[in-house]
Amino acid sequence: MCGLAGEIRFDSRPADVGAVARMTACMVHRGPDGEGLWAEGAAAFGHRRLAIIDLSASGAQPMTDTETGAVIVFNGCIYNHHELRDELRGLGHTFVSTSDTEVIEKSWAQWGEGFVDHFFGMFAIALREPRTGRTVLARDRLGIKPLYLDERPGMLRFASTTQALLDAGGVDTGIDRDALAQYMSFHSVVPAPRTILAGITKLPPATVRVIEADGTSRQHVYWTPSFERDPADAGRSPQEWQDAVLDSLRVAVKRRMVADVPVGVLLSGGLDSSLVVALLAELGQTDLATFSIGFESGGGESGDEFEYSTLVAREFGTVHHRIPIGSARLLPAVDGAVAAMSEPMVSHDAVAFYLLSEEVAKSIKVVQSGQGADEVLGGYDWYPPLAGVARGDAVSAYSDVFVDRPWAAMAEWLNPAWLAETDVPRAFLEASFSAAGATTAVDAALRNDTTVMLVDDPVKRVDNMTMAWGLEGRVPFLDHEFVELAGRIPPELKLADGGKGVLKRASRGVVPDAVIDRTKGYFPVPAIRQLEGPMLQKVRDALLDPAAQHRDLFRRSTVERLLTDPNTERTTLGSNALWQLGLLELWLQTNHIR
Repeated sequence: MCGLAGEIRFDSRPADVGAVARMTACMVHRGPDGEGLWAEGAAAFGHRRLAIIDLSASGAQPMTDTETGAVIVFNGCIYNHHELRDELRGLGHTFVSTSDTEVIEKSWAQWGEGFVDHFFGMFAIALREPRTGRTVLARDRLGIKPLYLDERPGMLRFASTTQALLDAGGVDTGIDRDALAQYMSFHSVVPAPRTILAGITKLPPATVRVIEADGTSRQHVYWTPSFERDPADAGRSPQEWQDAVLDSLRVAVKRRMVADVPVGVLLSGGLDSSLVVALLAELGQTDLATFSIGFESGGGESGDEFEYSTLVAREFGTVHHRIPIGSARLLPAVDGAVAAMSEPMVSHDAVAFYLLSEEVAKSIKVVQSGQGADEVLGGYDWYPPLAGVARGDAVSAYSDVFVDRPWAAMAEWLNPAWLAETDVPRAFLEASFSAAGATTAVDAALRNDTTVMLVDDPVKRVDNMTMAWGLEGRVPFLDHEFVELAGRIPPELKLADGGKGVLKRASRGVVPDAVIDRTKGYFPVPAIRQLEGPMLQKVRDALLDPAAQHRDLFRRSTVERLLTDPNTERTTLGSNALWQLGLLELWLQTNHIR
């Protein structure tokens, strides 16, 4: 996993190598092991390397294909690169490294735009053909690896972070009102291609974009998961579904052990990460490093789940690291976590991931984690109310249990100048839920959450917070074959047993029952869920800062009401409403956006 950047010109001017160098330097945290820069005429690529596969100089980037002359920068990991290398050798290709980066180049030479169909992995790719002037951008199926764009007349820049694009200069940093409406509705999620900034977009997941030398481009979505019943599965029993889930997850966790460095696990003590540990132990992994974090209690909430993570670590004999975080470390970490966010993310566990990653990165470079299981397998409490709801009523039912606030109330939160002209969040959900490929309301919600909300909330959070410390996070529950299987499972099997029923039942006898039967937990950071003392003051300062006053996003009467009573008002899913407003201003001010 690394950081990539580049500039392509379409106006007969050479690429700005200095701008690409600034973008690359901005991402040193994503790739502390090396730096590379390539430039030729209208194109320049930059790369920061986190060495995971082929640790030698042969794996450095930007990498030039000795046969075709194509140049590539790549962020992520192709888990089946060994198998693909053997296949490509059989087709006549030769290799000078053992890196997955070179496998991508040869795959492009062999299969063209269909190269991504051959990959199991997470990736953001930029590839340039100097002979044709063609550039190819691609992103993995579930959007695990980010790719941000700054497009202007005559030029395109791209990078792994928004901060890199900002450092290059000239970005339109105006607030996108439609994106702001989505931020205020979807727990800070702004679906692709938008971001909160008008001048920065993001390549959607599962997308290949081809840009010709004259700037014309085309793009296509190469993968769309189905959430319908397959007639071939009609005779499957619940037990057979459980067996299929476990078998597919075994393959997924095994794939994610591919590395030339050790791979550990972030062990929260919940079912998902505990099952990853159990399956790795089953595969014969010994001396597996596991890591858990805990905070001081606050506001009547416990700050750690050490009881369960310790139980799992003992059960499977891992080398376990319990990382308690004192309150003195939390406030400075908020600043670091916000600075690491490519987009503002309101979830309080971003700070937890940031601090956990800081400690984990001291001893290991790669970890697996359990993100994604709740969205893919129906683990959240907003799915059961959708059971039995007619497809025509699905958007309203989903909005009632998921959306932060109704559109009719948005004027109570945003000043008139910042209100979108139409109900953009509702229009987005209508389009998502009405698309073909989902049988029931629950299926439509799971598809929406898996392909949109998951991508731009927990998945982005894991990438941003782990990479802030040069740590690679891998997510087996987002193996695309596992997601395809999960989409076919009847919703009633997912919703059973309070959610994720099919996974819970499959896990019996594999992980301790106490982990399966416990009350669902979250990554707790009580000091953010319950704002008081210095943390409340930080939010107050951000919302009353002259920059915030000048921007004037939020109605002052609402801000004053929340500051007077900071912990009563919650979003639909229970997040602190004041934190949602304050976090956006903190992010804008941290990135010097005035």
